[in-house]
Amino acid sequence: MYIGGTDERGFHHLFAEILDNAMDEATAGYANRIEVHVREDGYVEVTDNGRGIPVGEHPKYPGKSALEVIFTVLHAGGKFSDKAYQTAGGLHGVGSSVVNALSERMEVEVARDKTLYRQAFERGIVQGPLETVGAAPNRRGTTVRFKPDHQIFGEKMRFRPQRLFQMTRSKAYLYRGIEVRWRCDASLLPEDSKVPPEAVLSYPNGLADQLEEVFKGKATITTDAFSGLVESDEGKVEWALAWTAAGFGDADGFSRSYCNTIPTPEGGTHEAGLRSAITKGLRNYGELTGQKKASAITADDVMAFAGILLSVFIRNPEFVGQTKDRLSTQAAFRLVENAVRDRFDHWLAASPKEADKLLNWAMERADERAKRRKAKE
Repeated sequence: MYIGGTDERGFHHLFAEILDNAMDEATAGYANRIEVHVREDGYVEVTDNGRGIPVGEHPKYPGKSALEVIFTVLHAGGKFSDKAYQTAGGLHGVGSSVVNALSERMEVEVARDKTLYRQAFERGIVQGPLETVGAAPNRRGTTVRFKPDHQIFGEKMRFRPQRLFQMTRSKAYLYRGIEVRWRCDASLLPEDSKVPPEAVLSYPNGLADQLEEVFKGKATITTDAFSGLVESDEGKVEWALAWTAAGFGDADGFSRSYCNTIPTPEGGTHEAGLRSAITKGLRNYGELTGQKKASAITADDVMAFAGILLSVFIRNPEFVGQTKDRLSTQAAFRLVENAVRDRFDHWLAASPKEADKLLNWAMERADERAKRRKAKE
């Protein structure tokens, strides 16, 4: 139920849960490097250089380490007690224990206080007490390697390097300054694969870098994309938008949004806030420049042909469903709208010629929509 099913999507969601935990360490400011290794033997390994999962005795479970409890007990994750995880992606203290339960084998290594610890599990069952491996004076952080259970997902199910690479790269775009080191055993990659066996993924301009890559070689309505980053006490909002008259294949545009680095493919309140800010801003610009037709512009007229990237970091987000596909936090609407609207107004005012191009293009979309409606009637 938690991962959404035993199909390919659910299978790859296991990796997302472990990667999210590593990203949470980076988001909280404790890690600046994450390593992902897709192995020939069916295991995937995720390492961060954060603080390392606590290994001391858990206060509520005498005789068990905090690490063992986190990986075997539901709702026992650090997100409930640690104020550092104000904007965590792993929300319920469930992800690690769910991945463990659905894995044929999982091994966890923790380098903490200059000591290396290790514990192994099979199908969620601990295989022995926490083991002290030895001194680790130059290492810190957590490594989780796991192999999904073929009894649950089927003998033929395998990790797809292309999918894992895209998921990993998306995370790197979402957090500026973090370095993600990707490695995939060469035997898993076909000769014509676009997935590199090794890569260092680091994007100082965040979503703006991602949008530039997506739009490479495509004609856009405005010369420059509209991008920005705003941080406040309520949270952080980052966005990048560009508009193309050609569309994107069968779909006119695309929208990729995230909350606390979690993909929200079904959108939600944060996307609604962005649409509202852009639509109101363009209408207002039309009014200021004496374009009466601007009042007829709708969000679809402006956004249907847009390439949209949006990321928010907020406290205690609420989602629709366990797989977190849609954000439902009402405060996210106002947070995004307020962050984007003012900067969009400035962006339009700073380049009147570019702003006029976008306004005229949107009004043409509105005219076409009106004509289609009349023809239908």
